[in-house]
Amino acid sequence: MAFLSARLLSHRPWSSLLQAALLVLLLAPQPPLPALAQTRSAAPPALTASSATGEKPELPGVDALRERFDAIPTKLGEDDDYRQWLSDVAAIGTAATQVAARRAEALADIDTRLAGLGPAPAKGAPAEAADVAQQRAALSKERSAIDSELKLARLIAVDAEQRSTEIIRQRREQFQTALTTRIDSPLTGSFWRNVRNAFPSDWMRLRSLGNELRAAAEQAWEPAHRTGFAVSLAVALLLATAGPWLGERLLLRLAPARLPPGRLRRSLLAFAAVLLHTLLLALAAQLAWSGLTVEGGLGPRLQAFERATLQLVVFAAFMIALGHALLSRKRSSWRLAALSDELATRLAPYPWWLALTALLGGLVIEVNRVVGASLAAEVSAHTLSALLMALVILCALRHLRAPAEAAPAPSGEAPASEATAPAPPARPIWVGLLVAAAAATAFAILVLLVLGFVALAHMLAGQMVWTGVVFATTYLLFQLVDDVAQAVLSSRGGFGQRLHTGLGIDGKLLDQSAVVASGALRLVLLFYMVIALLAPLGTAPDEVFRRGSSVNQTLQVGSVTLAPQALLTALAIACAGFVMIRILKRWLSEQFFPNTSLEPGMRSSIVTLLGYVGGVAVIAIALAGLGISVERIAWVASALSVGIGFGLQAIVQNFISGLILLAERPVRVGDWVVLGETEGDVRRVNVRATEIQLGDRSTVIVPNSEFITKTVRNMTLTGAPGRVLLRLPAPLDTDAQRMRTLILEAFTAHEGIMADPEPVVQLEGILNGTLTFLAIGYVSNPRNAGGVRSDLLFAILDKLRDAGLALSPPATTAVAHSARAQGGDTPLAPVTPVAPG
Repeated sequence: MAFLSARLLSHRPWSSLLQAALLVLLLAPQPPLPALAQTRSAAPPALTASSATGEKPELPGVDALRERFDAIPTKLGEDDDYRQWLSDVAAIGTAATQVAARRAEALADIDTRLAGLGPAPAKGAPAEAADVAQQRAALSKERSAIDSELKLARLIAVDAEQRSTEIIRQRREQFQTALTTRIDSPLTGSFWRNVRNAFPSDWMRLRSLGNELRAAAEQAWEPAHRTGFAVSLAVALLLATAGPWLGERLLLRLAPARLPPGRLRRSLLAFAAVLLHTLLLALAAQLAWSGLTVEGGLGPRLQAFERATLQLVVFAAFMIALGHALLSRKRSSWRLAALSDELATRLAPYPWWLALTALLGGLVIEVNRVVGASLAAEVSAHTLSALLMALVILCALRHLRAPAEAAPAPSGEAPASEATAPAPPARPIWVGLLVAAAAATAFAILVLLVLGFVALAHMLAGQMVWTGVVFATTYLLFQLVDDVAQAVLSSRGGFGQRLHTGLGIDGKLLDQSAVVASGALRLVLLFYMVIALLAPLGTAPDEVFRRGSSVNQTLQVGSVTLAPQALLTALAIACAGFVMIRILKRWLSEQFFPNTSLEPGMRSSIVTLLGYVGGVAVIAIALAGLGISVERIAWVASALSVGIGFGLQAIVQNFISGLILLAERPVRVGDWVVLGETEGDVRRVNVRATEIQLGDRSTVIVPNSEFITKTVRNMTLTGAPGRVLLRLPAPLDTDAQRMRTLILEAFTAHEGIMADPEPVVQLEGILNGTLTFLAIGYVSNPRNAGGVRSDLLFAILDKLRDAGLALSPPATTAVAHSARAQGGDTPLAPVTPVAPG
């Protein structure tokens, strides 16, 4: 119980939550490790001071570093702040490394000076000059001292790294122990009996804190300080109540006037509103506390309570402002998310409820910590806080069970009628998974509270609230950076248009730059989002991952050692790698490539190759995470070559052929090809096989080796037009010139026949008393030749009938590809003879 109380007292997530929120919001880099403290609150100038003149800062001696390092305990206590110990150890290691570097430079300088004196005289040789011998002895003595300090500094650096690893290990064990500690269930009588028995002493401690607060208020209300106290409270109240309202009205007035129309206006307004509301409420809380601070200041307990209050108020204000900006209940045209007015109205109260629950629960926990309340009071506060947060989350999730409706139309547009209104877009699958995971976690919190795992339940509840805040903040920043990139770099933005007209930069290049810049910024935001999600756990991502398994056993398979951590690492790398490849392929296909001049076939080839190359790289990295080096992978590949030689030749042949097709691209997506008896459109080129869609909409899977080893006829490779060829027989007494004119008019009048090259009608010959007219016209696409041929036959028959002319059997037509793409005029299909008259 004592250990659980210590862990509950030390688990204060809201400070870390606030720091991580500001980190994600402002995109600031990680702050450097704080300097080593001589005491727990002050850092020595030797480790933190830097010269303003550009000279190197003075570093402490090796003996001082060793003394400070020995002062750090080897065993982490239950009440110790392990972050401070880690900071101290890191500062010691950094200082030791710097000392070692300085000593190495000094040592090299002394060696250079000794080399300048020349080699020492050998035994029995004449003695060197006295001043040279004296200088050599002094330099040798100085070198010995510096070399000793160099070795000691390097040893301290190694010891600091080992001590840091040991502190992290002890912290991990304490964290696991705290989460798995079980107490009496809140449903049992013993739980509330302990609370009742501890209530008198807790009430006395609480009254002592109240007396301190009352004394501070009475002192601030004295005539000498009354005016300042009243003004501070009045300004704080005004900022907290009217400040957000006035600030929002000001932003709504400035945004349309100062910002160009578009999405950037909405996202920038939401971002500015969140910052303004949070800063105003934080300033109000700070002013309220500053009014109580008079001569002499507040006591230690009130100072701790003040810091906790300010952190909680800022966090709660940020939650409320973020929810208000994203939901935009009263102004649907400014809403970023695709939510209906009804859903936004139903969800609007829940940011307030969550913020108030987190604020009140955090205040109770901080008061208990400040006054040193009993374990029963600590446990009951954590229980009620986790219970309220879980219930509020479940109530909010209840409104998200149905998919979100379509986003409301912007102001000024007439709403569509119910009959013509578009169907609401389907909710993305990841949203449904997040909602299901949140609901399952909320129910798990209730179950853990019933079973008595209060610390674990409270940690999950706080992490759920924080995860929602991080996701909402990341969504807002995603929208903002994308809108900024489009407004600044895209050819559709004002600045992009000026670049296009002033510098002559291609519009497609600007659009590509906007997409790439947006993707890069989102990747940075994604990285900081992961850091922010791990912030409440209080450690770096690698340490959190090491907590994932408490099993320390390993499995030996030959010369490869498989540890649980290595297996989880490889699995995480594989999952994350394939997900990132999928996201990258979708981003290239849907966002980047549409802004380029690449053909669809080339786009498909690049995406396919990227998928296979990325998959191979991810598998290699995952195997490296398991401890399987590249040399071992090469041995496995050598062993597989034997199997390839016996049974996998066809697969390897098709694979290599697929790579050749993707590289040389003799066959591209969308081409019309003829391969033996297979004729159709190429729909997809994979590494192993190619998909061809036939005329009846069926698909034939052709191995890639067929395209390499056999003759392939590509009807559209060079973009040659298709040709419509008609052979029309007529009686010998037919007016040939009139016949030629009518056929040529039919070809010229058809919109599918190209004007260049122009159609021609020739008299091919006279055979058995029959004139044979040869008519040739070209179409832009060979796929259109069949329909054009049919239209021409109908038109020619009508013209001949109206002119009193007739055809004589047998009449044939043929459609062939352009002579530029093929050699002969091979007929493809016979035509039913047409009777004269």
